[in-house]
Formats: sequence, C-alpha cells, structure tokens
Amino acid sequence: MATLAARDEPTDQEFAMSVSVQATRAKRVQMLAAVLALSLGAASGGAYAQQQTVAVTAIVEHPSLDAIREGTREGLKRAGFETDQNLRWQFQSAQGNTATAGQIARQFVGSRPAVIVAIATPSAQSVVAATKEIPVVFSGVTDPVAAKLVKSWEPSGTNVTGVSDQLALEKQIELIKRIAPGAKRVGMVHNPGEANSAVVVKALQALLPKSGMSLVEAAAPRTVDVGSAARSLIGKVDVLYSATDNNVSSAYESLVKVANDAKIPLISGDTAGVTRGAVASLGIDYYQLGVQTGTIVARILKGEAPGSIAPETSQKLSLHVNPGAAQKQGVTLSPEMLKSAAHVVK
Repeated sequence: MATLAARDEPTDQEFAMSVSVQATRAKRVQMLAAVLALSLGAASGGAYAQQQTVAVTAIVEHPSLDAIREGTREGLKRAGFETDQNLRWQFQSAQGNTATAGQIARQFVGSRPAVIVAIATPSAQSVVAATKEIPVVFSGVTDPVAAKLVKSWEPSGTNVTGVSDQLALEKQIELIKRIAPGAKRVGMVHNPGEANSAVVVKALQALLPKSGMSLVEAAAPRTVDVGSAARSLIGKVDVLYSATDNNVSSAYESLVKVANDAKIPLISGDTAGVTRGAVASLGIDYYQLGVQTGTIVARILKGEAPGSIAPETSQKLSLHVNPGAAQKQGVTLSPEMLKSAAHVVK
C-alpha cells in the first residue's frame, strides 16, 4: 500500500515540470490576448485617425441657418467627406443666447476639432474670440469685416475665413419700389445689438434718401420683442423690409401677422421669408451658401490653410414671390414679376 501511495504522488521533478507547462500555457494565453487587444486597438485607432472632426455651431435654429448647416454637409459630401466614414460631425445651437454661444465656442476649442464652422455673426464672433489656432469657417455673416472676424476681404493670414450672405442693397431698394411704387417710408424691425443688422441699417440710411425714401426703425433686442416692435410701426411706414436679422427670423410669423393685419407689404432679404409670408424677396439660396461653405471646409481638411482663402460672397440672387401674401398685404404682383420669378409660392 505504501508503494501504491507513493506512485499516486508526483515526484519533485514531475511536479516542477507540471508547473512549468502550466506557466508556459498561461504566458501563451496572455500573449495571444495582448496581440488580439493590440490588433483590435490598432484597427479601431486607424479608423478613428482617418476621421476628421468638424464642429458646427449656430446662434439659433431657423430655416435659413438650418439650410446653411445642411448645405455645409452636402458640400463636404461632394468633396468626399461623409459622416461616419471619414468625417465626425458635431452640432450645437446657442438657442439665441450669446452667452451660450461663448460657452459652446470654448467647449469646441477644448475638444480640438479639425475645423469649427460658425453660422451667423454672434456665433462666429464667439468662436473667433476663443481660438487663434483651430481653423474657423464662418457662414451667414453679412459683413465679416465690420464684425471684426477678418481685417479685409483679402486672405486673412489667420485661422479665419468663410462665406458672407451680404446683399447688394441697391437691388433690394429696386425691389421695394417695384412692389410698392409710392412708398416713402420703409420700416425695419431689427436687433440693434447684432452686427448683421447694424450694417444693413447704416447702409439703408444712406441709400434710401437717394431714392426718395427714408428708414423708420423699430428695435427688437429679443425674439419676443419682434411682434410689438412691428406693431409700433403701424401708421408710420408704407412698406416693411426684413434683413437677415436672427431675432426677426426666429419670430418671423409675428412680423407677417402685423403686415397682414395692417395691410403693409412685407419684403424680405431672405428667400425663406417668402415661404413664411413675405410678398417677395430677391435673395440668396442659403442651402447653396452652405454648399459653398462646405467646399471651403473640405479644402482646409485636405491641407489648405484658412488664412490663404479669401472670404467669399454669393452673387447668385433669385426672385421669390408669394401672390397669396401680396393679396393679404394689399398689393398686386404684376404678370411680368410673376413670370420672371424663380419661385412662386402657391
């Protein structure tokens, strides 16, 4: 029995060999696991490294700014950059709050995207103030020089470039005269704190007298002020003109209601305003402005320096008219105007 018991117990040599084999197997398992982890990590890291992040912010969401955003994505897609393939897309709206715009700008700068796209002047000013290194492409900014985003319309030599929605106001005045030939007083609701509007107001104050008209202003520093500001113009103006003011655009139906109730023709500097109830607009296609913006962003993603790209404008204006709105606001659109319009709202 003692001999059998002795045979059941491994010798010291056998025990040592067994431990060695188990240790070797354990090391092999650990090595295989490490190799697998490295392989998966490399694959994941490679895919991530191929993606470039574009961070987009807008001061508020309304049809024109939304069209710029979607157009930017289309412009990037046409240039070969698609979301979830080689592009990571981030978007945040400041909901009309300039303080929030500043917070978003700082957050984006901290995340170090390849490019930041800033839609509308307040958001662009916040982003440009937050970084001098990350490429910034503005869009929907009427006058980037007056907004102090760039020093001139030449290549900036800095991290900033973009696309302006500046309109030739002489053509806007011609449209006003076509819609309301006898108009002498042009009413405009605007946010005096927005550079976009301040530039337009100053220009109209200089240009309208040359056509025998004058500008009558009504301040709407907040979106909720648009309706009351418009009502304050009743009896004081012959026609209303709306520029690309973000507060007004966010509450455009309030302006339209006043125009309808008071039978005052409303003319928009933004073609989206016609769909929402203005009589007419000779304006920019904001989706195409976004496509133009996306093309510039793609150039930067491919290695071009933003400071070598001059700020651009869109010269493609199209006439949009709304006969139903014209009827509600007491004017009649001529057959010639209807025929020449690129788009007639049914």
